Amino acid sequence: MECSAVVTPPIPDGQDPMRALLRASHHLRADQLGTAVLRTAPRLDGVRLAVVYVVDYEQQSLVPLGGEGVPAREPLDVDESTGGGAFRRVAPVSSRASDGAVTLWMPLLDGAERLGVLELVFDGDAPEGADEAIRAYAALVAELCVTRDEYSDVLTRLRRNRPMTIAAEIQWELVPPLTFGTDRIVIAAALEPSYEIGGDTFDYAVNGELADLMVLDAVGHGLPAALLATVAVGAYRSGRRAELSLTDISARMNRAIEEQFTASRFATALLVRLDLAGGTLHWVNAGHPAPLVVRDGALLPPHPCRSSLPLGLQPGPAQECSVQLRPGDRVLLYTDGIVEARSPGGEFFGEDRLADFVVRAEAAGDPPPETLRRLMRSVLDHQAGQLQDDASIVLVEWRTGREEQMRL
Repeated sequence: MECSAVVTPPIPDGQDPMRALLRASHHLRADQLGTAVLRTAPRLDGVRLAVVYVVDYEQQSLVPLGGEGVPAREPLDVDESTGGGAFRRVAPVSSRASDGAVTLWMPLLDGAERLGVLELVFDGDAPEGADEAIRAYAALVAELCVTRDEYSDVLTRLRRNRPMTIAAEIQWELVPPLTFGTDRIVIAAALEPSYEIGGDTFDYAVNGELADLMVLDAVGHGLPAALLATVAVGAYRSGRRAELSLTDISARMNRAIEEQFTASRFATALLVRLDLAGGTLHWVNAGHPAPLVVRDGALLPPHPCRSSLPLGLQPGPAQECSVQLRPGDRVLLYTDGIVEARSPGGEFFGEDRLADFVVRAEAAGDPPPETLRRLMRSVLDHQAGQLQDDASIVLVEWRTGREEQMRL
């Protein structure tokens, strides 16, 4: 059905924008959200027009959400547009037109996860003291984007610019949000190629003072690799939710893969547990690239911890390793598609280049999710635009919760 043919539920008169949008949302379909925002946002002091944009899967463009009465808009380039600047910096950005109208671009956030931006047009400068109401309204719009997406394909289709493989469909449904943050930890992740990802995946959960994370690379490509990854993630979550140790979780995953697949099918993985109170990082390495720790702008020497065999091939318990982090340390968990990416001349992207990129991004003030967005573009550029393998990465920053506010 075309958006222009959709009748949006009536917006109650005499209510403030938050209450009006919330009231309308109870019977609001995903394809009606753009119109509901258009009709309620002008109740914010000074707002004349509002348009919602969602980011595409590759995080390269912001796509407008249409609807009845919503003005036509073209997609915005994340790297080149003013609206893209609000998305990149996770902060409001404004611009003034020749007629004096001011456009305010607000990032749409689900917690720390960047969903898109909200365009708000004023006839002149935004009224003083309107910041709090605007931020609250944008937060509600973001929450509605999340909840409407749970039972509709409208926003999912909008975020795509080409067909997605069945394997990629499975993997995107499997992974948690790409970004999560509290005063103690920030987690950011990236997966490529977005529309063809097969065996690479990640998972995490923060429970009280413990953060559990996993990065996995299933052997092979396409649907067979995605099916193996699905079994592995299911076994991982089962063990994690049963509060098992990392070695016992690894054993459960190993057994699940052994029982469901032949001896030629296996997965490398890194299982990590971080004590958020004290900063001790524990991990089990199942044939995977070791975690990298970036501290004070430098890559720490590799930890002398022996790797176990890949999951599905382990003859006995895996070895658990640990290291003490310092506040502000960044830990990189990644698959070999990152560091083994080759240039046309055969040069690897490598660990040093990876660490240097993260250090420079931090010095430039880029938040973790923006660092990984740009990193994936750098890995792709290193290979002249052709990814030779799946590539996934998780960046973890540990904080004590006392020194600074979250930079998200």
